[in-house]
Amino acid sequence: MNEFESNPSPQDAREPARYTPDGYRSGIITAISVLVGFSLAFMRYWGFEAPGDWKWHYAISTALMVGSVLMQLFALFRSLQVEDHEIPHYRVTIRWFVWGVLLMVIGLLFAAAEMSTSSRSTPLF
Repeated sequence: MNEFESNPSPQDAREPARYTPDGYRSGIITAISVLVGFSLAFMRYWGFEAPGDWKWHYAISTALMVGSVLMQLFALFRSLQVEDHEIPHYRVTIRWFVWGVLLMVIGLLFAAAEMSTSSRSTPLF
């Protein structure tokens, strides 16, 4: 036994890379793509087809939804990288996606509140 065999190298001491099971990556890519499609379709409706005139407070929900789409697109970009097969990288991607979806839900709630007050004479905000 020589001196190199008795002392493990720092690389050998590291934990081996753990990978996600087959199907996880394609599943998250599909989920993100569906939500991005919904988000963009709703924003098109909200921006161009919704009845009524735009008011300054509509910018709140629009900004939330734009931020959500950007977070979802970033999650899609991360999920398409080869490194996303590793569990730590995958978890960060999931975090970006979940926060993007939560931001979209908050934006939709603001949009619903804004649309419900557009028929009234006094706004909620």
